[in-house]
Amino acid sequence: MGQRGEARRVQAYDGELGAAVARAQEGDEAAFAVAYRLVQPGLLGYLRGLVGDDAEDVAADAWLEIARDLRRFTGDGAGFRGWTATIARHRALDHLRRQKVRPRPTALEQDVLDLPGPHSTHDQALETLSTEAALALVSGLPRDQAEAVLLRVVVGLDGPSAARVLGKRSGAVRTATYRGLKRLARQLGVDGVTEDAPRTLGDST
Repeated sequence: MGQRGEARRVQAYDGELGAAVARAQEGDEAAFAVAYRLVQPGLLGYLRGLVGDDAEDVAADAWLEIARDLRRFTGDGAGFRGWTATIARHRALDHLRRQKVRPRPTALEQDVLDLPGPHSTHDQALETLSTEAALALVSGLPRDQAEAVLLRVVVGLDGPSAARVLGKRSGAVRTATYRGLKRLARQLGVDGVTEDAPRTLGDST
């Protein structure tokens, strides 16, 4: 799917989500279930990258807080995704502190950072990130890169929204996302493709 088509899909998705959230804030339980269904897959993928096998437990804690504070939320569908990601991140960090677990950063080879990076390389990496294997690769990135990629790709936040979740500047998140996707592209064997290359990994050679 091209970038314009993807943008239209996300806009439609956020429209449905925003409407569901508005109804849920008025006490519509079925609407809350719709919002949960739309947000949970991306949120769970994000949490898997942070806390691994404990993601479902952390997500459950996050949704308890989301449900409790729902009436205080203001914004549209995209804003709701950012808000829920912020809550989930706080719960994940609390969990890591309780478990005394520190994510193990991996060294990022400088030669990967120095490679030219055509947009199609990153697009191809993005196409594969819905798989469990790809999520495992993301979890091996340095922490800042992993979180940026998960928020941008798995949760579907735009740059400014991801920056707000992480408490960083948009430029820093953009750089972290770029470097993370560049590393993933190398690991997935799609580096060096040209702008005319296919946009899905399955079609690349």
